[in-house]
Amino acid sequence: MSKFLLAGLGNIGSEYANTRHNIGFDIADAFVEQHKSSFSSDRLADVSSLKWKGKQIVVIKPTTYMNLSGKAVKYWLDKEKIAIENLLVLVDELALPLNKIRIRPGGSPAGHNGLSSIQESLGTDQYPKLRFGIGNNFPKGGQVDFVLGKWTPEEAPLVKLKVEKCVSVLESFIFRGISQTMTDWNKMEFSL
Repeated sequence: MSKFLLAGLGNIGSEYANTRHNIGFDIADAFVEQHKSSFSSDRLADVSSLKWKGKQIVVIKPTTYMNLSGKAVKYWLDKEKIAIENLLVLVDELALPLNKIRIRPGGSPAGHNGLSSIQESLGTDQYPKLRFGIGNNFPKGGQVDFVLGKWTPEEAPLVKLKVEKCVSVLESFIFRGISQTMTDWNKMEFSL
């Protein structure tokens, strides 16, 4: 049975809930909820294990804080003996507008501390990522506040829609593979 690891990145703590930087956690939550599973605390992460249509899926939300995400991802990849190409990291992306997502089989961290940590732990940037566009609507010097800020009331409905669609993206990645998923989703523009 093939196994997959879905790793939603974010920061633990209620002060980070519903922030742009925690969208990876939100997508992981939506996927686990859709599949009638739940998370429990385990080593370096909140973890959910589920079986779906003959696939074993492990979903993690690292409890290491964003900058040490790689420790949790590497630990669970090794523990579950999951191939790196069956890992999908869910992450916020400043360089994409809010109405877009991007799936890639590899690529640089592009300044994202969580992805930098994973690259360092795995020794490669060649692992699949789902980048959730959060836009870059902030003044010069305002990036940290923007990324760690909560969604605006205007953004929230589109974010909710995109998170729901990302559940389908994850299912596609697991069942149809990354190439087909990229073809189906990378050009899409989400709107209400």
